[in-house]
Amino acid sequence: MTITFITGANKGLGRETARRLIEQGHTVLVGARDRERGEAAATALGARHVTIDVTDDASVAAAAADVAAHEGRIDVLINNAGVQGPAGDPSGLTAADALAVLDVNVIGVVRATTAFLPLLRRSDDPVVINVSSGMGSLAFTHDPDRPESHVIVPLYTASKAALTMLTTQYAKGLKGIRVNAADPGYTATDLNGHSGPQTVTEGTDAIVALATEGPGAGTGRFVSRDGEIAWS
Repeated sequence: MTITFITGANKGLGRETARRLIEQGHTVLVGARDRERGEAAATALGARHVTIDVTDDASVAAAAADVAAHEGRIDVLINNAGVQGPAGDPSGLTAADALAVLDVNVIGVVRATTAFLPLLRRSDDPVVINVSSGMGSLAFTHDPDRPESHVIVPLYTASKAALTMLTTQYAKGLKGIRVNAADPGYTATDLNGHSGPQTVTEGTDAIVALATEGPGAGTGRFVSRDGEIAWS
């Protein structure tokens, strides 16, 4: 039985990923910062909730300890929790704005990955999936034919660019663990006011594909529902 831990799994892409993986036989742990919402989502899905705030060292450590005590290992870690931050004219951005976005989208991934590595290393086929975005692609955001080039969300895009690079470094440095990034595409979620043309099911295609690959699949990849994306 594959045991999968998902951060930010009480709604949106995280919740839909949990639902689909449960359908495929995974034991899913719904990681959520808000206990009440996390427990409600887990109950509805048939999963177990684990409280985790990826911006808090103690919370992340407690979540890993909780999983160690109950499941003993995880096979897949999906770093899904994310925030958008300010959109539009960047002239008023503050250091506090930047720290708030990076703390979730990049540093939160570092916290969670480090804390759960001992549990991943107990798996026969450990996998880390970072939910990134084409919004962090230099090529996509400079291509006028792509929707990513028409949106100004400075801190979100910068954080996702950092996350894709972090993914490549983890893939090179963590021997025996597959580490890949997923681009959900422009999906209707709370993050964008449900403006995206894709459904959450379509938006989770790449994440689910990476979570259900067999042993020997590649590492250090950036994958969308249409296939692999060049690192650029």
